[in-house]
Formats: sequence, C-alpha cells, structure tokens
Amino acid sequence: MRILMLTQFYPPLMGGIERHVQSLSKALTRRGHCVIVVTLWHKGLPEFEVEDGVKIYRVHGTMQRISKLFSSERHHSPPFPDPEVVWSLKRILSLEDPQIVHAHDWMGRSYIPLKDHSRRRFIRTLHDCELTCAQMRFMYQDTYLCQGPSLWKCMGCARHHYGNVKGTVTLLTNRAMGWWERRSVDVYIPVSHAVSEANRVRSGSASVQVLPNFVLDDIAAGTEQATDPRLDQLPTEGFILQVGDLARDKGIDILVKAYAGLSSPPPLVLIGRRLAESPRVLPPGVTVIEGLPHHLVMQAWRRSLFGTVSSTCLDASPTVTLEAMISGRPVIGSRIGGIVDQIVDGVTGFLVHPGDVQELQQAMAKLIADPAMRERMGSAARDRVREFQASTVVNKIQAIYDAKSISL
Repeated sequence: MRILMLTQFYPPLMGGIERHVQSLSKALTRRGHCVIVVTLWHKGLPEFEVEDGVKIYRVHGTMQRISKLFSSERHHSPPFPDPEVVWSLKRILSLEDPQIVHAHDWMGRSYIPLKDHSRRRFIRTLHDCELTCAQMRFMYQDTYLCQGPSLWKCMGCARHHYGNVKGTVTLLTNRAMGWWERRSVDVYIPVSHAVSEANRVRSGSASVQVLPNFVLDDIAAGTEQATDPRLDQLPTEGFILQVGDLARDKGIDILVKAYAGLSSPPPLVLIGRRLAESPRVLPPGVTVIEGLPHHLVMQAWRRSLFGTVSSTCLDASPTVTLEAMISGRPVIGSRIGGIVDQIVDGVTGFLVHPGDVQELQQAMAKLIADPAMRERMGSAARDRVREFQASTVVNKIQAIYDAKSISL
C-alpha cells in the first residue's frame, strides 16, 4: 500500500507529533508499505531525501514566507489551505499516487481542496484540540482548562495567544475550515477519549476510532551507556523524574511545590527546556537537565524510582508516561486528558487532581516510602503498556487503511 503522511514538522525538527509520525512511517515501511511524508521546508534541510526507506518531501508554503507571522524559527501551517502547499501536494500526489492520505495537523487542510476530485481516502489523526480550539490546547488565555468553546470567549482567547489580527484570522478560518474538514475526512483517529470529546467527534463509529500514541516495542532495550558523560548529570542514587518542558501547563510549579513539602525526599530530576515561565528558584534536591537526547532519556527512566506527569492542560496522549511504564516505573499523573487512558489508578501508579499540590505530595510520599509498592506497580505498568506499543497500535492503524483502501 502507498501511504502519504502530512505533517507540518518532521525530524530533525522534534516534538511529540514529529516522533509519532516518524515512528509510524518507519513501522509501516518495515511492513512493506511505501510511505511518503510531505512536510514544510525549513532552512538547512534538503527538499527531498529518503531515510530508512521513507520518502520525505519538504515543500515551501506561502505563509512561511511572511516571517513576521511567527515568533520562532518554526513556521507553522495555517488553519486554511496554503496556496503553494496545495500546488506542491497536487504534483506529489500525481507523482507518487498514494491510496491513503493521513494528516496529523493543520497541514492536512491543504489537501482538502484536492479531496473532492480524488479517490484517495483521507485519514486524520487528532493529536490536539485543533477542531474546536484555535490555540489547540484547550487552555483559556493560557491559564486554566477551558470549559467549552463559544465565539466571543474564543475570540478573546485567540487574540491573547496570537495577537489581535493573527488571533482573529486564526479563529475564524479554523472555524470555517473545521466544517469543511469534517465533510472531507473519512476516518478521524483521536489519540485519547478526552481529545475525542474536546474536538466534538464522538467515538464508537467506523468514522471515529480512538487510538493512542505508541512507543516502539524495543524502546526499553539496549545496553546501559554508562560512559556517556551526559549521564553524569543524573544523581547517583534513585530519583524522581519528570520529562518535558518546564512549563506552567505541564504542572511544573505544582510539582516543585509538592516536592518542597516532602520530608527528606530523594532527588527530583527535570529533563526538558527552561522557558521564560519556568520557576526561577528551585528547592534543594532539584536538578534540571536540558538537551538530553532521547536514548539517554530512556536511560534516565531506567535509573529512576518513579515518574510524574503533573500536567494541568488537556495533555492529549503523552508518550513520556508510556516511556516510564515500558521501563517498569510507576507514574503519578494528573487526572486529565489522555493520561487517564494510560494510568490505572492504584495499579500502575496514581491519578491525582490537576493542580492539587497536597494530593500530588501524598502520592509521591507513598511511593517514596514503599519500595515493594514501586516494584509491584512498575511490573503492572510494564504489562499495561503492551496496549500502547507499536505492535498493537500500528496493527489497528493498518486495519483502518485496509478497510478504506478496499472501498476505493
């Protein structure tokens, strides 16, 4: 089967969605499928290359050329069809002739004008809340979890996030294109039940199938790379670990407060980028490590006592939870978003209410004090994560492709 993936960013530009698309593309290629990735071009990257059998086209977008629209080096896809991307897609579709087009973000909007005259099936994975939320994360004015969209409330939130002009355009075009997208997509794949609800695509039908993000089956394998000097930043004794940006919506302030209230705790390691909003002062025992490559992050998980995922945003389907679980570590996570689908409360870890410092602190104290509980929960986590491994999830994605290609 020939499958075309659409994603605004692709490695070496990294992030959760980028890693997911790369892992899925490689897994499908290993199964004998032809996978073509179309992504946005960024400075210093080739316009075409083949990596591990995956064809990668990097195309130029009209919106990319307006650098003032973007606050970082990453130039995102707009929530509407980009003229140059549409033209490039038309050429690549003719050249590669895929049976399935599988989009992972707003890049897919540039395929919609071509869909009506195409026999190719359109699959759309929802990694965030982009159908109903212009800033995608369901966080009202970047402060607290939104209770649901309405035009004027969303207008104020979008302007707060993007600025007045860009916010207004993003909101209105996203609403209009959301209607067109729903008419064009053959199957939606929300990555969690929370994402399904937030985007108002109801699971339980053939056109909406909830499938989580996944980890590769062999991700926990490998020889301990004790000689890598970057691992010397880790404490020599067991430690608590959280992986991800030191951001407010990842609950970093909540975690630090909970940790500071513990009595003689083991070290807390935070692996991720410091941001302008990150805490300026950290309590004793907290270590921040930036720029650690993924294979060394996995080494850190194997050296840890347990993990935390203290998000206060609607965290769609965080792979860091799965990476801890496949390493045999229990996880304390917020009772929010896709984390609820991952952790079995009291069995593979604990679920706590987002933003509740005391409840998080109590759960941490339980695991610190009880090594037997950590061992038992870690073993249960390793069993549980089989449902979130590539061998399980990719089979289900391939079954969706097979069903839709038959109906061509």
